[in-house]
Amino acid sequence: MSIYDIPLKTIDGKVTSLKEYSGKPILIVNTASKCGFTPQYEGLQALYDNKEYKAAGFTVLGFPSNDFGQQEPGTTAEIKEFCELKYHVKFPMFDKVATKGKEQHPLYSYLVSHSPAKEEKTKDVQWNFEKFLVDRQGKVVGRFNSKVKPESPELEKAIKATLK
Repeated sequence: MSIYDIPLKTIDGKVTSLKEYSGKPILIVNTASKCGFTPQYEGLQALYDNKEYKAAGFTVLGFPSNDFGQQEPGTTAEIKEFCELKYHVKFPMFDKVATKGKEQHPLYSYLVSHSPAKEEKTKDVQWNFEKFLVDRQGKVVGRFNSKVKPESPELEKAIKATLK
């Protein structure tokens, strides 16, 4: 199974998958509305709006999660409204998912098990706003913890490498 075959739901409840992103670089981020890292929505939106990246097919995908400190307690409708009104989020958002534990969504099982760093492969997602960079072939080529801001040189360098 590839990353593109995993069933998902959009934040509006539409059943989908990542098939429409096949052949495109994507940044997958677990998000939360009541977290100290929540202002990263601004940087994620800036990455999504970057003309060079967009022209190369790059996109950002947000996956709300309530796994850490109950920092995403709202309904999907509340999450969508918060993201749109507070941070003007236009990048695709999905239904709330579990990123770890017994209820871990298959997408996050895939991302964690296919992470490039050997020491990271067995570790769960550590906190909100952890980022996974997926290349055009659907391979997880980068994993960045919450402290790595969307505008960090480390992340931007990795994104640029996927645009080629």
